[in-house]
Amino acid sequence: MKWTTLLAAALLLGGCATQGKKYDYSAFQQSRPASILVLPPLNGSPDIGATYSLWSQTTLPLAESGYYVLPVTLVDEAFRQNGMTAPADIHEISIGKLRQIFGADAALYINVKQYGTSYMVVSSETRVTASGKLVDLRSGATLWEGSATASTSETDNNSSGGIAGLLIKAIISQISDTLSNRGHAIAGITSSRLLSAGQPNGILYGPRSPKYLKDGSPTP
Repeated sequence: MKWTTLLAAALLLGGCATQGKKYDYSAFQQSRPASILVLPPLNGSPDIGATYSLWSQTTLPLAESGYYVLPVTLVDEAFRQNGMTAPADIHEISIGKLRQIFGADAALYINVKQYGTSYMVVSSETRVTASGKLVDLRSGATLWEGSATASTSETDNNSSGGIAGLLIKAIISQISDTLSNRGHAIAGITSSRLLSAGQPNGILYGPRSPKYLKDGSPTP
């Protein structure tokens, strides 16, 4: 009876893991954006540097996925010249105005939900979690939404050294992560996971990629 119960549980968990819902790309395929305007991310974390840390690392994965990305520094300066410095206010700008000013096909709205190092008694972890939404600036349609997380705990090994060793490691890790701003490096991994094409339910390849029109990308 015990083994039967365990087998049934394993099959149930396996079924749950393999039955992920496939993202509906119909709006994305119809829109076929070629250029993307990345807006400054909203920051839901206590670290004031989270917005610029993640924002500065969004261009590379999008460009490598085949899109022209408006330079972040120029976008930032354009907003500042018009008295717009708060991401929350910028996210409220109408899509028509964004299209008129920047001429991009789509805008990417990002929300940083976690950023930084936290101390948890016997461990210290640097984690960055963000979500993104790609919106067509011509029609207002949502083309894609996704989220991603990266953490130092993915590679840390806390299996040896006892409680004292774990406490010492956590304290050293927290100090090191704070001084070296390890969150910025982890934010880069999060950005790559969130915005790189070719991943399950991820963003599609753009027209500058040799994989465009393949593997579920927009078709003519």
